[in-house]
Amino acid sequence: MIKKFSAPRGTYDILPENIPAWEMVENNARRILKTYGYREIRTPIYEETALFKRSLGQTSDIVHKQLLELATDDVGAINNRPYALRPEGTASVVRSYIENDLDKKEPLSKLFYIGPMFRGERPQKGRLRQFHQIGVEAIGPHSASPYLDAEVIVLAIHLLKDFGINNPKLKINSLGSKEDKEHIAVWLRGELGKHKKELCEDCQDRFERNVFRVLDCKNEQCKNIAGAIINRLYGQGLPLSEASRKYFEQVQSCLKNAGLDFEISPSLVRGLDYYIHTVFEIIAEGLGSQDAVAAGGRYDGLIHELGGNEKIAYGAMGVALGIDRILLASGHRQEIPMAMDAFVISMDPKQAFVFVHLLRQSGISADMGFTGGSFKSQMNRANKLNARFALILGEEELKNKMVSMKNMSDGKQEMVGIEECVRILAAN
Repeated sequence: MIKKFSAPRGTYDILPENIPAWEMVENNARRILKTYGYREIRTPIYEETALFKRSLGQTSDIVHKQLLELATDDVGAINNRPYALRPEGTASVVRSYIENDLDKKEPLSKLFYIGPMFRGERPQKGRLRQFHQIGVEAIGPHSASPYLDAEVIVLAIHLLKDFGINNPKLKINSLGSKEDKEHIAVWLRGELGKHKKELCEDCQDRFERNVFRVLDCKNEQCKNIAGAIINRLYGQGLPLSEASRKYFEQVQSCLKNAGLDFEISPSLVRGLDYYIHTVFEIIAEGLGSQDAVAAGGRYDGLIHELGGNEKIAYGAMGVALGIDRILLASGHRQEIPMAMDAFVISMDPKQAFVFVHLLRQSGISADMGFTGGSFKSQMNRANKLNARFALILGEEELKNKMVSMKNMSDGKQEMVGIEECVRILAAN
């Protein structure tokens, strides 16, 4: 028996009937992002492994467990440099920003990308090994601004609502400055250390590698321990400096002025080492435990970490939206029939081919039955393609250089000249 192949675990095929939903998301995203002044950037789907390890942090779960490295000699280790499939988009965009001197070309680079990402995760609903994101990155010298933070969050909500996500739930938090994070990490280790043996196995590992990740654990006991510590000692947030606290208050004020509701979530930290100050995620209903459809935050220090000019104080703010999860949550993954302008029906494939070519050259989507077939079978094909019109080239029509146009929605039919038929289709 010949072996049948299947899509790799954690991936899936996006079939033709599902493509209209993906196009809707991608096209609407490009339209909305343009109104906010963002321009598209396209980076390679693999980069040097060192780029991700430096940007995401050696302690992050992505680097520690999920990075998909290329292992073959001719690709995976070009010039002794190992490569990996990109697990997220920010690192590649920042690498490109630095490499192409974008800071010298514009005061603020407002960039976006759309494409696949890869992580070696345990597949489940809403969590895949190949997934797709829309990402936004705003990077520039001296651009650390609460107003830019708010713009990126407002933009993310705008996109999600346009995609059909009803009542997206916004959660925000502040990690403070780099110095604040160092102070908080010491404080967290001191408090969580008292309960270390009660934490799950993953969190006992995170406690040593990146204590912030304990706050992000989905295990109920870990969530209760971390939540109780934060709420008991600091109420509605992590301990911040006065400057960081005021910055966060300005972000909240901007969001309120934009009419957004939000929840301050003290345990929200995000899983990547490069975040400082504002972090956020947006939740949608109907996705189970993997319910975040968008997440992001501020990452000013990453530009220096990846080789940016140390004399310049860079600012950077971004968000990534998961297309796969958005389509699941909005219900747009169901089949959407392809719409065709016209299907040509003829007992003479040669005449049908010539007419279809004429229609396509006029910008009209058209198809035909390449192997002929009965009138009934060709009409059924027109129905399956959701054609707006069936164009019938029978003996009488060909003799008079006419075509019978059947409106598939109301069944009305009329005979018109070929040029008139093209004009009618082009106008509709």
